Amino acid sequence: MENALQDMKIDYVEFYVEDIDRSLSWLVDGYGFTVRAKAASASGATRTVNVGQGGIDLLLTESSEDHPARAYAAKHGDGIGDLGIRVPDAAAAFAEAVRRGARPVTEPVTRGATTTATVTGFGDVTHTFVQRPDGSTAADARGLRAEPGLAPDPGTGLLAVDHFAACVEPGRLDETVDYYLRTLDFDLTLTERIVTGDQGMLIKVVQSKSRAVTFTLIEADTHLAVGQIDKFLKDHDGPGVQHMAFSTADILTTVRGLAGRGIELLSTPGAYYSSLAERVQQHRHPVSALRELNVLVDEDHDGQLFQIFAKSVHPRNTIFLEIIERVGATSFGSSNIRHLYDSVKAEQEAGPTS
Repeated sequence: MENALQDMKIDYVEFYVEDIDRSLSWLVDGYGFTVRAKAASASGATRTVNVGQGGIDLLLTESSEDHPARAYAAKHGDGIGDLGIRVPDAAAAFAEAVRRGARPVTEPVTRGATTTATVTGFGDVTHTFVQRPDGSTAADARGLRAEPGLAPDPGTGLLAVDHFAACVEPGRLDETVDYYLRTLDFDLTLTERIVTGDQGMLIKVVQSKSRAVTFTLIEADTHLAVGQIDKFLKDHDGPGVQHMAFSTADILTTVRGLAGRGIELLSTPGAYYSSLAERVQQHRHPVSALRELNVLVDEDHDGQLFQIFAKSVHPRNTIFLEIIERVGATSFGSSNIRHLYDSVKAEQEAGPTS
């Protein structure tokens, strides 16, 4: 049974939203996703649309009836409510997770060749185990109808979901980490305490045995001033995903494409690049191009990574997206976190993008 939790990968990410058309504009017009499939409930009160790019499948669900999407959006606004985790045997993964102490939400259900089962994660986020045949799609697993004759958008070079960053309440970090280690057999792969000015945070990264599902869990350091993590928890009304990172093979091309589509990205002070050579070895992208596009760079013992963060367009100014290119690196840009959180703080103080 323990092997049931070994081979995990991201199948889909489901956003529960208040206005599905607004979310489609954000992801399709801005990020170059293509509408792959859609469906509505018999009453038409619940709609789900699957948008995708590369190996990324996002589900957007809006509901005005008794549905988890309605309750989630009413409490938190738009946000990630469910993460589909593909496994070889969904029933076995569910049974093993529950045996280990996971809280069940939905018992295994089989429709055709697909089996799904759901357990809780952190806050109001759930995790759905998905077992489906090779050659099928995430949309097939949810019974969505493919959009016929639709020419895919060339996209912006986004390839896969790299990781999720989630904020948890003060004092809940260790128990959240323990929940993933104990119930889903994740590993704790990084622990850090980071101070930015008069604020601080504790970060612990948990990953599935396959390393394909990664959560960066963040808790405010209560010994220091109230800061951005506290603000997220207040504005989001509880713990949840603060940002999701998409990988790309060429961050410069992707960033240029996003900018051309009107996506606003966080800026970087020029001094950051003036001191770059002192802390980072020669890298594959020239400093002049990184400076021009505000791309950050970091390195670890495995290689380098390049990253940039988009401004939040959420009505509550909560969830935002990250673009990341890994050149061997397996870490998460620790030396850039101070800059990120200072930049996000400035954006929050300025208010949401109109």
